[in-house]
Amino acid sequence: MKLVSYQRKVEITSVGNQLEWRAGLYVGKGIIDIAHAVKGAPSTMQGVLDEWDKWYPCLLEQQRVEYGGFIPMEEVQLGAPIPRPPSFRDFYAFEQHVKTCRQRRDLEMVPEWYQLPVFYFSNPAAFVGTEASITIPKQTMSLDYELEIACVISKKGIDIPIEKADEYIAGFMILNDWSARDIQREEVKVGLGPAKAKDFATSTGPCLVTVDELQGRLIPSLKGNRYDLQMTASINGKKYSQGNFVDIYYTFAQMIVRASEACFLYPGDVIGSGTVGSGCLLELGGGEQYNWVQPGDVVELEIDHLGTLRNTIIEK
Repeated sequence: MKLVSYQRKVEITSVGNQLEWRAGLYVGKGIIDIAHAVKGAPSTMQGVLDEWDKWYPCLLEQQRVEYGGFIPMEEVQLGAPIPRPPSFRDFYAFEQHVKTCRQRRDLEMVPEWYQLPVFYFSNPAAFVGTEASITIPKQTMSLDYELEIACVISKKGIDIPIEKADEYIAGFMILNDWSARDIQREEVKVGLGPAKAKDFATSTGPCLVTVDELQGRLIPSLKGNRYDLQMTASINGKKYSQGNFVDIYYTFAQMIVRASEACFLYPGDVIGSGTVGSGCLLELGGGEQYNWVQPGDVVELEIDHLGTLRNTIIEK
């Protein structure tokens, strides 16, 4: 099942982009408005997630029903599937990415990285969807993309055990953790991690793909589920990055366990994987072997079964 947040283009034209992002069910030909199709259902994705156990079975049934009231794709604009999540934690879970980026700075791996998954909080108010324009911060000359996958939490929980953690995942979506590398280099010297280097934009989408859609690619383990999903990134049609979700060192179950220690997770919370191996220009030699992302560039992230997340870069 593929869930989206959308607005109708004709309404955006008439009143501006101040409309509610409505919850929709993607059915190939178009979008079914969930609140219109399912009696009593919420009109937003956050509302659906707040009562996930109630609405998820209804939506599974709805996608099997022939419904004539869909909205054609050419008439809608997709937003971030969760337009403004309650919180956003981004982890650092792919070993190849961590190793390569540290090697480029002549640094060894930190032994503590292998002891527990780590994350930083980023800005949930900066989420945008596919086809949205990304404005380069005027303070940076080193804009980079980051190819990631994210999960969305489906129910409230604290101190979640590893054997239950995957049950808290509503689904997965593509995530691009845009980064201003020159700003980041200065910030991390202080020791608190990136902040302004990351808070200007995070794009996700094009849809939230529920776990049931991915069963054919499932690789279970005692430490949580992995999925065999190819991940690629391109700029202006040229492929730069290629990896696979299955190569993740820490599973999302392990990340959920860590994030929920002495802390509640809530429906709609977003957890990012961190960058897949080769999944950014910094890792590939950005600034030396490749130019950083420039105004006019079109960046496309693609993950098997999750779709393509496309954004165009603009100047302020």
